[in-house]
Amino acid sequence: MAKATATKSAATKKTAAASTQSEESMLKDLFIEELKDIYWAEKHLTKSMPKMRKGATSEELASAFENHLAQTAEQIARIEEVFEMLETTARAKKCDAMEGLVKEAQSVLEDTPKGSAVRDVALIIHAQKIEHYEIASYGSLVQLAKTMGRNDIADVLQVTLDEEKTTDQLLTQLAESGINISADNEMEK
Repeated sequence: MAKATATKSAATKKTAAASTQSEESMLKDLFIEELKDIYWAEKHLTKSMPKMRKGATSEELASAFENHLAQTAEQIARIEEVFEMLETTARAKKCDAMEGLVKEAQSVLEDTPKGSAVRDVALIIHAQKIEHYEIASYGSLVQLAKTMGRNDIADVLQVTLDEEKTTDQLLTQLAESGINISADNEMEK
């Protein structure tokens, strides 16, 4: 009887270990898929941010877009570093959410008067929508990395998460420091 119990216990441990490996593998697969998603999103942003910068009326807002464009290049390099840490090829997977957010931001340039503070307000709103998506994505990736026991990866991604939060705060400050008030004082032509 003791031998049967020991065999059953060993089988249960093997099943539990296989289940854990399967779950870890599934979680790692999900992590990589989400990493591919944000990789595409960041690359896509590098194509749209110059248009947003050019469309901005305020020098401060144009400068913020310019600075974030340079920062995004660094963020892309960090994602590539994470792929290397995972010993997998850096590949992008189309991010439908970011594609939609960028399309909305681009429509602002068509729907608002050139040279107006209202355009800047609209650009800030849409840029913050993009930032909030990135904050959610990086926040989730940081937590998943920690769950997988990959604090090294979490640390790399945390840098980007902090940058995205800072950019969001900067956009809020720009809006509150005068752009919104200027837009409120503009008259329709």
